Amino acid sequence: MLTKYLILAGYFLVLFLIGIFSARRIKDLKDYYVGGKKLGFWVVAFSTRATGESAWLLLGLTGLGAVAGVSGYWVMGGEIIGVSIAWFLMAKPFKRLSDRYDSITIPDYLASRFKASSHLLRIIAATSLSVFVVIYVSAQIDATGSAFEAFLGLNYYAGALLGFGVVVLYIFFGGFVAVAWSDLFQGLLMFFGLVGLPFVAFFFLDKGPVVERMGQIDPGLLNIWGGGGLTALNLATILGYFFIGLGFMGSPQIFVRFMSIKNEEEINKGRWVAVVYTFLTDAAAITIGILGRYLFTDIGTDPEAALGNNGQDVLIHLVEHVMPLTFIGLYIAVVLAAIMSTIDSLLVVASSAVVRDFYQQIFRPESIHENLTGFSRIVTLLMALAALGIALTVAVTTPERTIFWFVIFGWSGIAATFCPMMILSLFWPRYNEPGAIASMITGFLCVPLFKFAVPALPGIGPYFERIAELGPSFLLAGAVGVMVSLAYQGEGGNN
Repeated sequence: MLTKYLILAGYFLVLFLIGIFSARRIKDLKDYYVGGKKLGFWVVAFSTRATGESAWLLLGLTGLGAVAGVSGYWVMGGEIIGVSIAWFLMAKPFKRLSDRYDSITIPDYLASRFKASSHLLRIIAATSLSVFVVIYVSAQIDATGSAFEAFLGLNYYAGALLGFGVVVLYIFFGGFVAVAWSDLFQGLLMFFGLVGLPFVAFFFLDKGPVVERMGQIDPGLLNIWGGGGLTALNLATILGYFFIGLGFMGSPQIFVRFMSIKNEEEINKGRWVAVVYTFLTDAAAITIGILGRYLFTDIGTDPEAALGNNGQDVLIHLVEHVMPLTFIGLYIAVVLAAIMSTIDSLLVVASSAVVRDFYQQIFRPESIHENLTGFSRIVTLLMALAALGIALTVAVTTPERTIFWFVIFGWSGIAATFCPMMILSLFWPRYNEPGAIASMITGFLCVPLFKFAVPALPGIGPYFERIAELGPSFLLAGAVGVMVSLAYQGEGGNN
């Protein structure tokens, strides 16, 4: 146990040092929120991937592999498509426009892109971002407490507070620079931890041939369409898996990294790093789940009984089964890296929405960047405390939850609100301010609608439950934005 704590202490020490050294580079608001727009492709590529995956990759996707089997690889396909579109098609035009407008937040970019006639567009964008980011961060804090509890036997609340304290400290001092460099460090931990584990696990496959054994446990695990083959419900499930990748095509916590990159040539290099990283880590995560199902469940048994809700403990079981004590400590750091790399990025994005878009641009336009760095740190802390309060409240009131019952809700809310609008803003010159506002409002409202109301409808409800809320909300937000833009031509919107 001492070895685990020492390794964990070393991991936290690296994060503290990154925060301290990054603080020396923070001179103004642009440094605090976009690293002065001077970051290289390695940092940005790993930062986008570490931020975009979160605890979902380490615990959720491995759990999906354990429960769903090879059909879980559809998630990998959706994510690769989403990441590729973001890097190959969207990053350069977005970088070009955000530099032209001297934007340091996504609402900054939107207000300039549409030549906003009032603060309404900025207010809606900043409010939506703040709401869903706090929900998303609270889910990650919840995952932090559960990770400490599972790996080290710590009290859930103590673990949540410890992880929260570490990440807030290095963000408080180093801002976006600390976030980006810590994401590089944490992204490397996630990469080697995930990609290496299946190779080690293969040496422990002592129950017979994998394919034959998996077929005996559950024949559906070997069917790419899921149990029962190509049915309407399974097709809806696969669409839901694919739609997860939509969130990479314009989410602010990812696209703010394209603002921070040095130049377009760095994008050319970074896009290959991002796509290869996505392919290898996603494939490894699903494979880990499948191997865990092989090792830890018997024929006809319920995987949730052995591997936690939705199989989410499979990574923990596999690491403890196949790894020596020293490496178990490293895997604790890997899981925390996935969680904290998302918490830090989201907090900085949410803080920027309050400080830059509400306080500076609306209430105090005469203020200058240098005077707001200290205020930015205070706002970051306050938003982190709000997320912590939500996480602890949910833990007390809903003990039967899975770690991820509101992770996807937060991810979907951000994506449905911003991604259709970001895509249209880059590729459709006739898109205008009324259309953008309509897109955001539609995406924002549709997420709870398709999450809670539509699945309860008779007949079509089960299909929408499988598809999940992101895909329908995304498509409807885009369609409404197009229709409103066409109805209000002449209201602005030229690049």
